[in-house]
Amino acid sequence: MDVNGIKNVSSVDSYTSTAKAVDTVKTSSYGKEAAAIYEKSNAVKSASSNKALVAKLQADAENRVSQMRSLVADMLSKQGIAIKTNDDMWKALANGNFTVDEAAAKEAQEAISEDGYWGVKQTSQRIFDFAVALSGGDSEQMDKMLDAFKKGFNEATKSWGKSLPDISSKTYDAVLEKFEAYKNGEITEEI
Repeated sequence: MDVNGIKNVSSVDSYTSTAKAVDTVKTSSYGKEAAAIYEKSNAVKSASSNKALVAKLQADAENRVSQMRSLVADMLSKQGIAIKTNDDMWKALANGNFTVDEAAAKEAQEAISEDGYWGVKQTSQRIFDFAVALSGGDSEQMDKMLDAFKKGFNEATKSWGKSLPDISSKTYDAVLEKFEAYKNGEITEEI
């Protein structure tokens, strides 16, 4: 393809029925040859355009939560602690009246380590990625996602029955930092 003959060509990509992205190719002189410059518009993608990503994030989260729930429920049931609801499980964990075998402790430590699946870095990134995917990067929707995150954190604290563990507070702070960086244009909506 010869880009020398291209002059202000526009193509329109439809992300949703209401939001459109216009990409422009311009020519620029660089010595004697022209070069094409891609300028991406600030189009907003809808959550429907991210259906596959949202489904993947949701499935992964559900799978990991189910694994953790099974691990904890098995551990507690072996100790005669009855768990009927998720709230019962969280309150039993918060009380700390249980023992953890060495294998489960090692697995939990790895999971919450700095680079672990439930560690601050990965968990805050998943929360942020999920918000971006659901909002399509729309700033008003991102504000709603942040409000929903804060509400969810408060609900988790209620379920726990007291202040959440330190790792939860660190994750909360990391999520707020990501939203703030996004708002300041330091992070784009691309995930």
